[in-house]
Amino acid sequence: MSDNRKPQRVPPRLLECVRKQQISPNLLRVTVTGETLKGFPTDKKGAHIKLFFANRSTGTLVLPTLDGERIVWPKDKPVTRAYTVRDYRADVNELDIDFVVHGDNSPASGWAVNAVPGSKIGVAGPGGPDPLLAPADWHIIAGDLTAVPAISAILETLDDDAQGHVLIEVDSLEDEHSLIHPKGVSVKWFQREKGRKTPQLVEEIGQLAPPLGTSSLSAFIAGENSSVVACRDKLITDYQLTKKALYAIPYWRRGQDEETYHEERHTIMDKVY
Repeated sequence: MSDNRKPQRVPPRLLECVRKQQISPNLLRVTVTGETLKGFPTDKKGAHIKLFFANRSTGTLVLPTLDGERIVWPKDKPVTRAYTVRDYRADVNELDIDFVVHGDNSPASGWAVNAVPGSKIGVAGPGGPDPLLAPADWHIIAGDLTAVPAISAILETLDDDAQGHVLIEVDSLEDEHSLIHPKGVSVKWFQREKGRKTPQLVEEIGQLAPPLGTSSLSAFIAGENSSVVACRDKLITDYQLTKKALYAIPYWRRGQDEETYHEERHTIMDKVY
């Protein structure tokens, strides 16, 4: 008899920084660990996690707790941000999280820049769709620097015979770095041109064509809101993709912080197609 019970929710874990690694000038990896991290799923590369940072007024980090299915928030509510599992190594109980660096004063980027071994952080999850990229003959994977952790994780989990294209838009080509990927998947980095009416990722996608004999296509698109929405709409129009084959997730919107953008982001993700 199958077990249809929901998996038990795990409360946020209080973890600490072990070390840091500069992946590129604007991409910083922080490795964290802690006793409560033990048992973290090993097959969730690229999955969503929620990070908790110290309350901006008090400077203290107090995590929410669970009362059954109800989340109980502390009086001094922590700052939360959505991030990506870059990797988890169960043998050493270490979780890698990559941060795009945009100053040392923002809650997430600032924590990463200023973190030293022992610096505390809260982590909840993982969650999100499984898989992030649906099985298909041919794949389109696209995003900006904020999407690179998820893109890297997806590429590392693809079959050796996978076919497709990866498009990565960055503000500076100094952030280009080697990614592990199947031979049949090409990777193109390009620099964003400011002031364009049509997002460059959309134009790059428009130049792609599936190989002869391709019977199925899946796509993963992530990054800045306007670019993700435009890419999603193009893929729907050109390939008639549905949510089963297309996961498009906006991480941020130019000119807005996450609190301001939160509701709009979920409205976009809930759109039926």
